[in-house]
Amino acid sequence: METETVPTPAGDARITWHPAARKARLVLALGHGAGGGIEARDLRALAAGLPARGVTVALVEQPWRVAGKRLAPAPKTLDTAWTALWPALEKPGLPVVAGGRSAGARVACRTARGLGARAVLALSFPLHPPGRPEKSRAEELTGAGVSTLVVQGGRDPFGRPEEFPAGTDLVEVPYADHGFAVPKTAGPGQEETLEVITGGAAAWLDRIA
Repeated sequence: METETVPTPAGDARITWHPAARKARLVLALGHGAGGGIEARDLRALAAGLPARGVTVALVEQPWRVAGKRLAPAPKTLDTAWTALWPALEKPGLPVVAGGRSAGARVACRTARGLGARAVLALSFPLHPPGRPEKSRAEELTGAGVSTLVVQGGRDPFGRPEEFPAGTDLVEVPYADHGFAVPKTAGPGQEETLEVITGGAAAWLDRIA
């Protein structure tokens, strides 16, 4: 694991590299959400599980998080920083799959086409604010312009799997909330839940690259 600081117009961003354990075939770049960092359980699970499958995972911390601020800036600022650090993600000379959780998934979708991303992995995509389905962000998702996989908790208040547009390539994580936590009374435990995420992402990556 290596950490790299990358300057952007919004301040310094940080990339934590988890290199593939065997010959790398692609880079999966994952941004965090607006309420947390790269310590999120799904990001950690992917960084731990995918390198054994030939995937280098790059966990990206946005400048506001690196600076220790509590609130994320406007979407335009997030996109500007992501765009500026993209060349660092391309340095290994491999196809780059853009992704992230929640707000990070939105950034990946909005910028994928312009940056030439191979595909987008959208974890806990916030389809709408909780309780406000009329405030849909579906156009960001469908407008990504590249192959996109959504991994969504079955009880995510920001959008349940059945609320997504018809034809969405989606892996449902049973009983999981927006942070992929599952109740203790649910059938699957937390480790089994994380295996659904990593397994679904790995199978999809095998299909596209």
